[in-house]
Amino acid sequence: MKQLSDYVTTIPDFPKEGIMFRDITSVLQDKNGLKLAVDTMIRLADDIEFDIIAGTESRGFLFGMPMAYALGKAFVPIRKKGKLPRKTVSEEYSLEYGTAEIEIHSDALKKGDRVLLVDDLIATGGTMRAAAKLVERLGGEVTGMVFLIELPTLKGRAALDGYDVRSALSYDGE
Repeated sequence: MKQLSDYVTTIPDFPKEGIMFRDITSVLQDKNGLKLAVDTMIRLADDIEFDIIAGTESRGFLFGMPMAYALGKAFVPIRKKGKLPRKTVSEEYSLEYGTAEIEIHSDALKKGDRVLLVDDLIATGGTMRAAAKLVERLGGEVTGMVFLIELPTLKGRAALDGYDVRSALSYDGE
């Protein structure tokens, strides 16, 4: 029986020399890999109380949506700036070379909603920190964060200090 890590393809020197890129496309393309990934992420959240799953664009959608469906929960998308059609609130965050901005519909959450944040990867933690700020600005409570892959060398957990962070797989290096 294959393990979850067996479905992740490692591509050396992408997008630049020295980087070992962990490609989740191979997880998504295999029905058994996809099921195992979603089921594993659901199990990681077993003891977290939440009402809503929010996922960050775009790969957080790929795992957050099936998790929400399987658990009978609502799903809230957190998107890149300019992609949501109604009134939004936004949060800027730092990238390696510059900044980016994400946003959420201003009516996506009610005060007191307990939110599980989901994404495919935790690297530096910047995107998820910004997502947590958006949830909290709308009155929601981030009760947990679940990732398929963690790159501990990039210290994303430190950026998310104070949050319950869980990951299915961990890879050393970049």
